[in-house]
Amino acid sequence: MNSSLRADQPATSPPRAWVVVLPFVLATVVLGGVYAAVAGRLPEHLATHFGPNGQADGYTSPGGYLILSIAPLAVFGIVFAVLGRRSGAGPSARWQPVVGYAVAASSAYLTGATLLCNAGVPDASAVRLPYWHIAVALVFALLAGGVGRLLAGPGDRAARRAPGSEPRLDLPGGSRASWSHTVSSPLMAAVSILVCGAGLVLGFTDSWVVGAVLLAAAVVTGACASVRVTVDRRGLALAPTLLPYPFRRIPLHRIVDATSREIVIATEFGGWGYRVQPGRSGLVLRSGEGAVLRLTSGREFVVTVDDAATAVALLNTYLDRARSK
Repeated sequence: MNSSLRADQPATSPPRAWVVVLPFVLATVVLGGVYAAVAGRLPEHLATHFGPNGQADGYTSPGGYLILSIAPLAVFGIVFAVLGRRSGAGPSARWQPVVGYAVAASSAYLTGATLLCNAGVPDASAVRLPYWHIAVALVFALLAGGVGRLLAGPGDRAARRAPGSEPRLDLPGGSRASWSHTVSSPLMAAVSILVCGAGLVLGFTDSWVVGAVLLAAAVVTGACASVRVTVDRRGLALAPTLLPYPFRRIPLHRIVDATSREIVIATEFGGWGYRVQPGRSGLVLRSGEGAVLRLTSGREFVVTVDDAATAVALLNTYLDRARSK
C-alpha cells in the first residue's frame, strides 16, 4: 500500500567530523604505543598470518607490518569522513560512526595482539594466535560501536502527539488495506556473519559443540537483523524477511491506540534488537521514526520503521471501525 502520509520529521544535524574520525586516530595512537613498547623484543621477521590451527604461515618485517596496519586506518578514516558529509543528516549518517568505531576497535585489537604474541619470541615460526582473540575482537567491536552511536547523538526529537490525535486513512466503508515495510540493521547482519564464521572455524578446528552454539546464535541474530513489519485488519505482525512466519503478532483487540514519533534507542532502550523493559517492549533496530502501540495490558510496544505514520494511521482506522460496531 502506498501513501503520501508522513510523520513530521525533526531537524537533525549530521555527526560532527571529529566523532567519525576519532576512532581511527585513537586506534593509530594505540598501535603506535604498543609497537614502541615491544619494538626492542620483536624478532627480525614477524608472524603476521596464521592458519586454521593458529600456527604462523606468513611473515613480514616489524616496520612493514606497522605501516600495513596503520595505512588502512588512515584510509578508512578518510572514507568514513567523506561518507558522513555526503550522507548529510540522514539515518545512515548516524550509523556510520557505529561501523567506524567497530572496525577501528577490532582492527586495533587484532593488530596489537599480533605484536604482543611476537614479543620476546626468538623464532617467529613458534608464534601462535589462538582463535579466542577473534571473539575478544568482536566484543571490542560491539562495545566500541555502542560508544560511536552515543557520541553521534540522537538529533532533535519530534514532539510526541497526544493519543487520539494521529490521522486516519480515508478507507471506503467495508474496504480493506494492508501496509508492509522492511527494517534492517546492517550491524546485526555483520555480527551474524562474523559469529557464523567463528562457529564454522571452531567447529572444524576445535569443537563442534562450541561451533554449534555460535551457529545457533548467528541464526537468531541474523533472523532479527532484517524484519518485515506488517499492519492489516488483524493488527501488527513482525516476521524475519527470509521467513514467512511471524515471530511476534499483536492482534487488533489488544491495541488501545497507536502513535508515531522519533525513537532514540540509546537513551530510551540502551541498545538495539528485541528489547524488553518494565512497561514496554519492542523491536528497535535503529533510532528514528517509529510506531508506538499502547496495549490493553497498559504496556507499550515500539517498532522503529520507515513510514511509521502510515502504519499508525491504518491501525487507528481499523481500531475506529472495530469500536463502531
